[in-house]
Amino acid sequence: MEMIGSLSATPVEWAKKACDSLMETYAAGELPPAHRWHYHQGVFLCGMELLWEAVQEDRYIEYIQQYVDDLVDEQGNLYFARDELDAVQAGLLLFALHKRTGEMKYRTAAEKLRHLLLTLNKTSEGGYWHKDKYANQMWLDGLYMAGVFSLKYANAYGEPGLRETVLHQERLMRKHMKDEATGLLYHAWDESKRMPWADPQTGCSPEFWSRSLGWYGLAVSQFLDLLPAEEPGRAELAAELGGFVEALIRYQDGESGLWYQVVDKGDRPDNWLETSGSCLFVYAIARAVKLGIAPPGAAAAARKGYEGLIRVLQQDEEGNLILPGICIGTPAGDYESYVTRPKVSNDLHGVGALVMACVEIQGLY
Repeated sequence: MEMIGSLSATPVEWAKKACDSLMETYAAGELPPAHRWHYHQGVFLCGMELLWEAVQEDRYIEYIQQYVDDLVDEQGNLYFARDELDAVQAGLLLFALHKRTGEMKYRTAAEKLRHLLLTLNKTSEGGYWHKDKYANQMWLDGLYMAGVFSLKYANAYGEPGLRETVLHQERLMRKHMKDEATGLLYHAWDESKRMPWADPQTGCSPEFWSRSLGWYGLAVSQFLDLLPAEEPGRAELAAELGGFVEALIRYQDGESGLWYQVVDKGDRPDNWLETSGSCLFVYAIARAVKLGIAPPGAAAAARKGYEGLIRVLQQDEEGNLILPGICIGTPAGDYESYVTRPKVSNDLHGVGALVMACVEIQGLY
């Protein structure tokens, strides 16, 4: 593996290289886990869709369509996990395909995923359980997994009531999971306080995990794009994103420009710099700058984070891009559980987040 991170290429050129490398490696249906409706592929392909919007090269939207058509039949039937928020995320790919092709199967599939939200169990205040098997628990990840889809659905298919539901989910997370001292949010909250990791007083998991915070920042920044200007609650959300970005910048590693797996404990020798969360933070900070709600110094912090990511990129013998240092999928837990999670390269969580960061930060150069 050789290091290739050069700042001579533009951010969008890096985004293209990342997408092209995976397209070269996998037919769309073979993206891992192969032939499954799953948020790993959804996150990567949402990054690719942002790239397609930026560069208007149809091979990208065609590859996205190949993934969806591998799983959604002509009647709009698809096999998906019906007991978890994660299953909704890949539904983000359906809106552009329906608009572009006019084919009803994409809207039908989106309707099925929208109805999944009606069947989910909820906390006493109406917060979605992350999955049925995680009873009484809200996880930060879930705000992105279902929230962005819900707002796109509200806008595309005229169901504005979904907006209040999404804003309610975010408020519940803030109410139960935000730590006022750091401005960060805990990964998970257990209303029943029964989980081994749950604080007996608050029900929160004990740590600030990088990628879960990244999902939260990605969700809130995309919510602001999707909510109408006059929507009650939008101004509150904008202020929240500004404060969140300020907190992230405080914990950015001064030397590398990246962020640690456990965000606020960079001084511990067993903690490590994690790339997927860092990518999502760069995206959220750059987005906040564009929306005019970021604190002073945010553009410089976003550029520093982006340049740190480019410096760690590698390539294989075929010249394909490799993003190392990505934490595998991770449930809530204690400090030890996060820092001992395996690190992998080119996991779709990470490559998708890298593409989003590159497309978003292009405007800051």
